[in-house]
Amino acid sequence: MKLDISDLSETFPDFRVAAVVVTGASIGSRSAELSQAIAVREAAFRETWGDVALSDIPGVAVWRAAYRAFGIKKTSYRCSVERLAKNAQAERPMPEINAFVDAYNAVSLTHVMPLGADDLDKLVGDIAFRFSRAGDDFRDMGVLDADGVPASDPPKNGEVVYADGEKVLCRRWNWRQDARSLVTPETTRAVITVQYNGAGDLEAAVADLCMLMETHCAAKCAVTIADAGNPAVALAGV
Repeated sequence: MKLDISDLSETFPDFRVAAVVVTGASIGSRSAELSQAIAVREAAFRETWGDVALSDIPGVAVWRAAYRAFGIKKTSYRCSVERLAKNAQAERPMPEINAFVDAYNAVSLTHVMPLGADDLDKLVGDIAFRFSRAGDDFRDMGVLDADGVPASDPPKNGEVVYADGEKVLCRRWNWRQDARSLVTPETTRAVITVQYNGAGDLEAAVADLCMLMETHCAAKCAVTIADAGNPAVALAGV
């Protein structure tokens, strides 16, 4: 399996992404130890950024600029890390989903960098961050249609998406995930993307992620990084 960001490299030369393949994962409820670690990270975020406007936090500002660059101006469309940051500033606890998701959300908040994960066994072909194409298919994890199934909501022309060979995995770069590749307690293999666009320390975020995955999900991690100089890479660990 390959990861390809070449479609974006000219327009967004700062974009780098680490694909962290996680294997042997045991995904259960969040432990008391992980809950405590997340609370400490939330408090640390507020200590550093609690009184700073979201637009002035570097890890948020770079993504707002990137969204504007591909035509997203509505404030209702924000990258995933901005939502975490906003909740942390308001002292709303991070949602408790499962140990796996909660751990990577904790890394996202700590390093102010978007992360996302997909069940590796639900992906088809290669994966890519690219501009949308005619025929792209997306089923919104957050919206149900009249039949009670995830609604079809294909991306707009020119939108940045994350996709495999069959479907869009995430719309608006890192805004909302497709329902068909969600990580569940039955997942044993996943690929987590750690996304850098000019602010933060990608390598430090990846090291932090691997530590939490090993500690709280008994998982092993293999890391591959794509950037403008090396935009198409084979994933380690697959």
